[in-house]
Amino acid sequence: MIMEIAVFLGADGASASLSEPGKITIFRQMQGSWEADREKEFSIREARDMRELREIVGEILRFLADCRIFVAKTATGIPYFELEKAGRSVWEISGRPGEFLDRVWEDEEREKSAGPPTATVEIPTPAEITPGQFFFSIKEIQEKNSGVSSKQILQQFIRQCGFRSLMIVCSHIPPWIEAEVAMDGLIMETEQLAKNEFKVRIVKK
Repeated sequence: MIMEIAVFLGADGASASLSEPGKITIFRQMQGSWEADREKEFSIREARDMRELREIVGEILRFLADCRIFVAKTATGIPYFELEKAGRSVWEISGRPGEFLDRVWEDEEREKSAGPPTATVEIPTPAEITPGQFFFSIKEIQEKNSGVSSKQILQQFIRQCGFRSLMIVCSHIPPWIEAEVAMDGLIMETEQLAKNEFKVRIVKK
């Protein structure tokens, strides 16, 4: 199995936001260490409309080829949605590749082999505050890094749409939620409550 991770890098050599100019470097593990295999500059700022934005993301996907893991400092909106739709696993991480490549690969492999969360892991459940209105806190799960992802906890509940409104408290907004809400025809509002505390409200149109 070829071990590859793509990272969107800024001029300082650290992960950058996809909304900034930068380059994608694909790292491949060879003889126990990660080495840059290929790289190319991209800038979605150059897109004048949605069509051109999707064309640039298409170029990114062609450059990624068989690489299935993509890391950026932040990735939201259409770029995130298109990468996820194309089967890429998108991570939001700040720092230099040497600081996180091993961890990302290990977490990816663990998530693939883990399947559904086991009963031994404490999973938060939604509380129905009033009929059709639910509250869900994943803050402690995120902070403890328990091995259970926010996607495992929340995605199925959101897709079932068995609510009129869903309030989520989290230490950071999961990057996959925006695309999921768009696909399900829902509306999302976000608010920062404190330094590491956010509120996400999802409602039906």
